[in-house]
Amino acid sequence: MKKLHARGVVLNRASKFAGPLEILPFHASDLETLYAIDQECFPSGISYSRNELARFIRHRQAKTWVARRENKIIGFLILECEPQKVGHIVTIDVIESWRGAGVGTALMTTIEAWAERQSLRLIYLETADDNRTAQIFYTARGYVKVEEIDHYYPNGQAAWVMVKWL
Repeated sequence: MKKLHARGVVLNRASKFAGPLEILPFHASDLETLYAIDQECFPSGISYSRNELARFIRHRQAKTWVARRENKIIGFLILECEPQKVGHIVTIDVIESWRGAGVGTALMTTIEAWAERQSLRLIYLETADDNRTAQIFYTARGYVKVEEIDHYYPNGQAAWVMVKWL
């Protein structure tokens, strides 16, 4: 069951983890934690440097949400709004021990609802061509593969562009 609170979305769902999951707007004091999570989630060369991450978050057309449980940040998502009412998910990161607990779903639900309220036409993202778990997750949410980009990542790996029309 989803409830809206003034500070953000709180999901009260049965989980192996205690306490409600809160989805809240980014605060400047969150940056170091988000950087550490990004370093944990992605290998060197694919994870963002501290400066890159800060630049994405501080971009004037960007929105960043953090997922908290029991006052600990366990994931986050950055969405950039582009011209023509298009949203681009820069990254979605969830601490490995919290994957499968609904954190990614809560983050995606939050940004998709926000994007619809802003009258965005579509949201897109890139995911590694071999990341089947992510592709299945996004497909289940209504995203479709529209283009494969060779050598997308610095290590030469290809990526799929996936799009959801709103």
